[in-house]
Amino acid sequence: MTSLDSALKDALHTERAYHDTCRTALAAMVEGAAEQVVVGEDVSASGADAEVLGYRLRSQAKAMRELPPGPLFFGRLDFADGDPAHGGQSYHVGRVRITEDPAAPPLVVDWRAPVSRAFYQAGARDPQGVAVRRRFGWAPGSKGDSADLTGLEDEHLGRGESRTSDIVAREIERPRVGPMRDIAATIQPEQDDLVRAALADSVCVQGAPGTGKTAVGLHRAAYLLYSHPKRLQRAGLLILGPNRTFLSYIAEVLPSLGETGVRQSTLLDEIARHPATGTDPLKTATVKHDPRMAEVLRRALYARVSTAGVGDLAVPDGSYRWRVPAAELADLVAEVRAEEPPYAVGRERVRTRVVRRLRDQAERRSGVLPASWVRRVERCRPLTAQLDAVWPKVRPEEILAELLTDAEALARAADGLLDPDEQAALLWPRPPRSYKSARWSAADLVLLDELAGLVEHPEGYGHLVVDEAQDLSPMECRAIARRAVFGSLTVLGDLAQGTTPWAARDWSVQLRHLGRPDAAVVPLTTGFRVPAAVLELANRLLARLDVAVPAATSLRTDGELTLRPTEDLLATTVTAVREALAREGSVGVVTADADTDRVREALDRAGLHPAGPDTLGARLAVVPASVVKGLEYDHVVAVEPAAVAEAEERGAHRLYVVLTRAVSRLDVVHSRPLPF
Repeated sequence: MTSLDSALKDALHTERAYHDTCRTALAAMVEGAAEQVVVGEDVSASGADAEVLGYRLRSQAKAMRELPPGPLFFGRLDFADGDPAHGGQSYHVGRVRITEDPAAPPLVVDWRAPVSRAFYQAGARDPQGVAVRRRFGWAPGSKGDSADLTGLEDEHLGRGESRTSDIVAREIERPRVGPMRDIAATIQPEQDDLVRAALADSVCVQGAPGTGKTAVGLHRAAYLLYSHPKRLQRAGLLILGPNRTFLSYIAEVLPSLGETGVRQSTLLDEIARHPATGTDPLKTATVKHDPRMAEVLRRALYARVSTAGVGDLAVPDGSYRWRVPAAELADLVAEVRAEEPPYAVGRERVRTRVVRRLRDQAERRSGVLPASWVRRVERCRPLTAQLDAVWPKVRPEEILAELLTDAEALARAADGLLDPDEQAALLWPRPPRSYKSARWSAADLVLLDELAGLVEHPEGYGHLVVDEAQDLSPMECRAIARRAVFGSLTVLGDLAQGTTPWAARDWSVQLRHLGRPDAAVVPLTTGFRVPAAVLELANRLLARLDVAVPAATSLRTDGELTLRPTEDLLATTVTAVREALAREGSVGVVTADADTDRVREALDRAGLHPAGPDTLGARLAVVPASVVKGLEYDHVVAVEPAAVAEAEERGAHRLYVVLTRAVSRLDVVHSRPLPF
């Protein structure tokens, strides 16, 4: 055995023993968190204080218990003796902080801690005080047994040494079966800059396929929760994904980073006041998602406010009657309208100002009146009746149902905004008896949310992470903007992957609809997941798309691309799948939506029995092209690209998505000419 081999063996032995120490300390932390809950429930304090403390302790204990098993650290920083902040210190870096005692130096520092930034940012040209950066290699799928620590790499940054990490490359290229993994061990400097952006900053990431934009967004969420725990516990953090399949795929990332209980939702689930049971023709949906609808809805709502025919208000008070003349009441309504408050707030402002005038009259006669007098007058029948006449209560469903059933009401609200054909497209062909029996479509729910936001502002969040944001319509963007009035956004997407009819062509327009016109747009173009051979094929299609985005490049040269022209599409697909299953990793068979059933049946007949896209961890899945966005498979079999491209208005964009789901190998099975 050489001295180098002996030194490596000794280093591994030492680090495994250290990992055992960390494991023991973590078990004690979990047990201690549970004990603190018991003690906290008996704490002598006010009821409110005890409740807050108990909630915080239970949340901490729950997060500790739910940490998924795995290695406790993935790196180490040894600082030079002369570093002013950390001279001579060593820190192991992991997903969560581990300590034997709260007052003792940590055994493992959290990857989000300020000292950990050097692990991602330090280099030979700028070592940032680091003498040696060590990376640890763990056996694939390790549950955290110390024996699974199989290798390590040292970079002597203090000597100007720089190297390409084989450990990082192996981790990035590791086969993907099951849910998305965190990338805490492999974050690159440009990704780290985005992850650690300030809470007040809204950021838009234009990420080419395989650049890790989704992972960056999730890690930024984890970083903000770590850096601003009290503020975000109070204000909330929301992850918005395009569909539930995607949310299932990413669901384990934040828990693996020590963050549980974070709300992850689709926009439709977030805004839905009713189930989406109706459907719209494409033309109708397109009009409903158009930003002009915001003004149409505003006009329709405030058309209910009117002082036409209003009379004097007389409120009896014993033997007296206090009056507000009709002209003065009309002036009050106009004054409040000019202030543009939410509709429900405006109604109450009118009530308050009327009561103030009535009270002034009464106090000139009787002196200061008690609060009970004010409460009685506020709810008296004559005032409420007059208020209902000039500023009536409304439900968003009433307003929208009237617009979609009454051509004259729609024409008044849409005058100068929508042409007659667009107005006709909006009208229900078979109007329901009332809004209570209406079958609302997904687009209707967006319009109802717009109206609800005009009536009363929704509760907002401190931060929102919005993935696949290029597919949002202007009206959907407005729904998100209403929930981020006092918060910030992380906007993730790729204009080249926009597949909805209203998909964004330009980030500046999309950010304006999201209420963040000044947000920085940061491109990520270097791919770490999708191999160069696959990206080169996808980039041939990129030139056909009507968006100006830079072509992606890849650091990976290990991928494989196979084109399989055939006259028997199903037989060749079965052959390609059999060959793919003979190798390691997950296999996704992606087809045009209309072809999904027959491809699945062919695979079933061949005894291969694929799962659907919602079955995470399946070795083989058949996935319609419409739901594959955001998912990744080691091996993708793309069936008949021409059918995918022809299936919808932005089919070429959908095909671009399909071609870039492979992280190792791509087979393209086709009986028709390829559309690139």
